[in-house]
Amino acid sequence: MPLILAMVAMIVTHDARADPTAPNNLRYEIVSMHAHDVAAFTQGLAFWGDELIESRGGFGASAITLGTVGRAVRKRRDLAREHFGEGVAVAGERALQLTWQSGRALVYDRELQPVGEFRYRGEGWGLAHDGAHWITSDGTDRLMWRRERDFGVAREVRVRDRGRPVRQLNELEFADGRIYANVWHSDRVAVIDPVSGAVEAWIDFSALRKGFAKPPGWDEREHVLNGLAWHAKTGRWFVTGKRWPVLYEIRLLK
Repeated sequence: MPLILAMVAMIVTHDARADPTAPNNLRYEIVSMHAHDVAAFTQGLAFWGDELIESRGGFGASAITLGTVGRAVRKRRDLAREHFGEGVAVAGERALQLTWQSGRALVYDRELQPVGEFRYRGEGWGLAHDGAHWITSDGTDRLMWRRERDFGVAREVRVRDRGRPVRQLNELEFADGRIYANVWHSDRVAVIDPVSGAVEAWIDFSALRKGFAKPPGWDEREHVLNGLAWHAKTGRWFVTGKRWPVLYEIRLLK
């Protein structure tokens, strides 16, 4: 499938002068475009060293995969039919994968062998790790910091944009001391202060959907942005969505 590549900075049009209290809108440029499995209903994305780990959703279709960017998957483990895979994150030699409504966080080793699980209440959506705690979202405006040893909630914050709740927080990534969270059914990513929960900036990724031909069965409503991974060595972001044939490599512009 041909890909359309626009190696330009994407600039949003919000005029901050109209509201001086509004969060900044961050610009970015596309560095490269990589192939992405169009069958993947992406629910979570993270780097494990230089490999990309991905959580795929769907009852009877959920899985966790590991492989090199733009290449074939090296490891794959399918979930039981009753589990709907959600966010994924890595801490040391362990990866954790949330499930939507099963109340289980599945733990894997470097070869994606199951090595345990945690239980939790409520729904599982996004997952990140800040070096000390797991951070989870549940589709509300709430982020929860969970202890590594037992997944119990250590603290939580409510996310606000100029005092207004930001709900449907979904896929999460922790990078450079901030939480990046996409808002489900939108193309926007919030940059969040982890202490106060205040949105400091937004990233508008709506232009990314225009950069590839839509595959058969494309659903504009459901096949949305839902994969954020930060590569710490290069400082670059890798962004994709559900059933997207493209994984974008992106540089945020300061």
